[in-house]
Amino acid sequence: MTHQQSGQDLPRAQLLTQRAFATVERFMHIQASSGIVLLVAAAIALIWANSTFAPSYHALWHMPLSIGLGNLSFSQPLHFWINDVLMTVFFLVVGMEVKREIHEGSLSNPRQAMLPIAAAAGGVMVPALIYAALNHGGPGLHGWAIPTATDIAFAVGLLALLGRSIPSNVRIFLLALAIIDDIAAILIIAVFYSEGLDPSGFLVAGVGVLMVLAFQQMGIGNAFIYVIPGAVLWTGMLMTGAHPTLAGVVLGMMTPVIPVRMRERPMEMLTRVAGELTGYGSTAGRDHEKMTEHLRSLRLAQREILPPVVRVQHALHPWVAFGVMPVFALANAGITLDGIDLTVSGAQWVTLGVVLGLVAGKPVGIVGATWLMVRLGLCTLPVGVSWAGVWLVSLFAGVGFTMSIFIGMLAFSDPNLLGAAKLGVLAGSVIAAVLGLIWGAFLVRRARARQLAAEQA
Repeated sequence: MTHQQSGQDLPRAQLLTQRAFATVERFMHIQASSGIVLLVAAAIALIWANSTFAPSYHALWHMPLSIGLGNLSFSQPLHFWINDVLMTVFFLVVGMEVKREIHEGSLSNPRQAMLPIAAAAGGVMVPALIYAALNHGGPGLHGWAIPTATDIAFAVGLLALLGRSIPSNVRIFLLALAIIDDIAAILIIAVFYSEGLDPSGFLVAGVGVLMVLAFQQMGIGNAFIYVIPGAVLWTGMLMTGAHPTLAGVVLGMMTPVIPVRMRERPMEMLTRVAGELTGYGSTAGRDHEKMTEHLRSLRLAQREILPPVVRVQHALHPWVAFGVMPVFALANAGITLDGIDLTVSGAQWVTLGVVLGLVAGKPVGIVGATWLMVRLGLCTLPVGVSWAGVWLVSLFAGVGFTMSIFIGMLAFSDPNLLGAAKLGVLAGSVIAAVLGLIWGAFLVRRARARQLAAEQA
């Protein structure tokens, strides 16, 4: 006799565990959640760095961490492992997002992509010009790219807080703009913040690229195998003098957008194997070797239903959104406010340039470039996106945070200038976020009033 166990027969502890995991999974799929976690991590870092426990904060990130094999050893501060290693995973996800958008998203149609490309270009150039004008001839000029970046997690998360009253195309426009903004930031880092390139490192990086291409030609779809060529590519980028996190972008852009070729289509394989499995009788009469073969086929078919770029991105997204980025914020947002002297070495102009670049430069650049493209007849606003929606997107694009802090750390070795830049990023991002939420709340209220009036008419 077989016993059909229902959910009510499960032990109470198991039921509670399942509900807890389901709650966590729902939280991790809410777009605003990652922004909230990132904000909490930044707040903890800021409070910690300005409390009586500040020495422990700085000592933690300077603590050496080593890996070794035999006589070979590689030792770096914890700060390096976060900013140069963990952030490679962040850039890997960015690279895959760009690849998907180019293949099938808002960047797949050149005419459709023109508007967010132009808007992002305006949102990069105007903040850079504002910053450069304020820091012209000063020691802070090298940080001109700091206010050009947009933090995708924060920007999209803040937009999600406004609810469904905001048209979906506004979110798509913001996402496309932020992705193009990331491409611009990556190019800026590669061109302007990678000095003294060593050609021999490119040979090592080339070996990593060739290994990736070879694995793809061999039909290897297991993502973990690509850690090996990824490590070779990362090492090569480090040797060149370029920032090693760019290896993540290269790997992301190389991730296939179509599944691995198979003799049998994944869905057909799933149907066939499932039918064969249901034909088995009792456990005693089963051929366990055959069962193992079927289960292996099921795992392969299940893996190859989705393209690698989608599968890997979805697998890494929770780790990046709720692990890598909060840890990065915790390690880098801890500015000791009483340790920053804004009167020395033009630090005040660095802070002011970053704040004005994010709060004013981003909206002016994005809206101005969008207006120009529409005015010239080269583009039209997407369906459901009004000029009020464009202003909303431009305000949220002023939340730089992760990428802005990252560029700031590449731009400045002077602790005072770096602290001033971080202060500007935090202040500018907060102001941009608050202005965006206020404007968004107004738009939501106006949309609801119109809906109510339409219902009553």
